[in-house]
Amino acid sequence: MTAPNPVTPVPPADLPRTLGALRAAGHRYRTVKQELRDNLIARMRAGADRFPGIVGYEDTVLPEVERALLAGHDVVLLGERGQGKTRLIRSLAALLDEWTPVIPGSVLNEHPLHPLTPASRAQVAEAGDDLPVGWLHRSMRYGEKLATPDTSVGDLIGDVDPIRIAEGRTLGDPETIHFGLVPRTNRGIFAVNELPDLAERIQVALLNVLEERDIQVRGYQLRLPLDLLLVASANPEDYTNRGRIITPLKDRFGAEIRTHYPVDLELELALIRQESDLVAEVPEHVLEVLARFARAVRESPSVDPRSGVSARFAIAAAETVAAAALRRAALIGAASGSGDEAVRPEVPVARVGDAVSVTSTLRGKVEFESGEEGREIEILAHLLRTATAETFRARLAGLDLSGFTDLVAEGTVIETGELVGSADLLRQVGTVPGLAKVLDRLGMGDAPTPEEAAAGVEFVLEGLHLTRRLGKDVTDTGRTVYGGRG
Repeated sequence: MTAPNPVTPVPPADLPRTLGALRAAGHRYRTVKQELRDNLIARMRAGADRFPGIVGYEDTVLPEVERALLAGHDVVLLGERGQGKTRLIRSLAALLDEWTPVIPGSVLNEHPLHPLTPASRAQVAEAGDDLPVGWLHRSMRYGEKLATPDTSVGDLIGDVDPIRIAEGRTLGDPETIHFGLVPRTNRGIFAVNELPDLAERIQVALLNVLEERDIQVRGYQLRLPLDLLLVASANPEDYTNRGRIITPLKDRFGAEIRTHYPVDLELELALIRQESDLVAEVPEHVLEVLARFARAVRESPSVDPRSGVSARFAIAAAETVAAAALRRAALIGAASGSGDEAVRPEVPVARVGDAVSVTSTLRGKVEFESGEEGREIEILAHLLRTATAETFRARLAGLDLSGFTDLVAEGTVIETGELVGSADLLRQVGTVPGLAKVLDRLGMGDAPTPEEAAAGVEFVLEGLHLTRRLGKDVTDTGRTVYGGRG
């Protein structure tokens, strides 16, 4: 069982510490689903963000999730990999009360006003209003299990504890049971990721949890009315590939919600900006190339649509491009530092040429159709060129770029590449008419750094090549040479 916050928060000192004080404070018992419903409605009325960090689902998935929570339904999310299903499930815990009262020491997080086990009921009856009350933070009320074929009923529901039997308890004593992950998340949210991977006989063990809201362990006459929200995730193709959700279990989920990849380019960009951990500056036009690239890969007939192309693909691409810029800055700095003359250090800024590296490093994230074996890098390289050309047209359409084509009209060549510094590149192009307008269109402002200007120049050169207005060659050393088309 996992919790989003590994550090156990300390409850405020002003919370009631006995059952009598809890009653005097006017506290009332609510089920988990009532709690989620009330808190969701409160956030709606306040106009607050109900699902922080979830991008692209505002008008599609989230309204369905909200309807399911308001209806008190258990939920299964269906969608391809990398669509944020787990992130969405984990965000539900933020809709729980920040603190909830529990009977101290209760494995099942029993509420002092609603004890479940015989031992807890006896404890409440004996202590009365003097019963100590503990407080559980909402971060500790979320449980999660990645379904694997070796998952057992004991893992999820529970089993007889042989140690307790050895201590002298009888087999009929409920205290001999070691509870599994599901009952230990009582009064919280329990998530099963990749539900179809559970063996069918294990899925059967969840039937009572979803319908009768209780558990049965081996031959015990044990009825514990559990109070939890059960949420599961699954890939639609898992029904036929690795396994399936058995029909009675599917029937017991109140809501089946389909997730999706970002529906438009802006949402794809927003997701990359939010999730990527960039070690260098990546200009907006480079991020747009990567976002268009991810969408092109996702829509390509050469890629298996059943497996999908995860949002992690574009995120990893942005991080790889940033790393390439950092590597260039470090290597150029090492080379320039060998002399006595002081040289301004290269600031890492990604260029469109850095994106070439992702075609090899990220091909393992894509499942290609069987007939494309051996052509993976070629396919990705073609899609990257297409994405770059589309971004070039979208960003710089209508600008006069003749100043760049005139540079090579007389046979001059411009050399760039992974290890060509910004100062070297700018020195080759000199003063180019129209460069200021290009940099303004690319969102680099009135005073771009040399590295940003070099990124803009390289983008224009590559775009002119892809639109057949410049020639391009790649040398044996990996450098790129732009020149006339003659």
